[in-house]
Amino acid sequence: MLAIIDYDAGNIRSVEKACRAVGSQALLTRDPERILSADHIILPGVGSFGQAMERLHSYGLVPVIQEAVAREIPFLGICLGLQLLFSFSQESPRVSGLGLLPGGIYRIPNQEGVKIPHIGWNSLSFPREGRLFYGLKEEDYVYFVHSYYLRANDPSIVTSTTQYGGVRMDSSVERGKLFACQFHPEKSSHVGLRILRNFLEV
Repeated sequence: MLAIIDYDAGNIRSVEKACRAVGSQALLTRDPERILSADHIILPGVGSFGQAMERLHSYGLVPVIQEAVAREIPFLGICLGLQLLFSFSQESPRVSGLGLLPGGIYRIPNQEGVKIPHIGWNSLSFPREGRLFYGLKEEDYVYFVHSYYLRANDPSIVTSTTQYGGVRMDSSVERGKLFACQFHPEKSSHVGLRILRNFLEV
């Protein structure tokens, strides 16, 4: 069973639909027992870093996520779900993230001819082999919607990067059975479905 953590973040139904499309028995839940008994866990998210952390705390989900990662249940953060795994975000400077991975979240800088938020299709480069991308090609395209991006402190966890204007963003990470991507696999056509399938095979 796949648990999709329900903390009132946007786009959860799209994630559920995509997971069902690749054959997963997906369950939207915020129940700690169901989350911790799942075979795989997804933390989705669209919205504000600070508000998302407030909701995770209010539903008692912070220790549940920490325990799930400690137990090495395969775990995938998507978009805001990636950002929450890190220590801080410039979007909400006074709010601490989950701190499960080393690095921080920074605003995409203003650049001439570059729109913020970054919305649309962009390609991936692979600095190292990542299990999410088995069977995919470098420069495959995925779908992004975000104004803030990851700078990982540990380059060894970065499995894809994406160029947007003058900024090279860390667009996915992997450490053990903890995975995260800034882009939306559930909106990335056959490439995204392959990424979800690869995650569910971990």
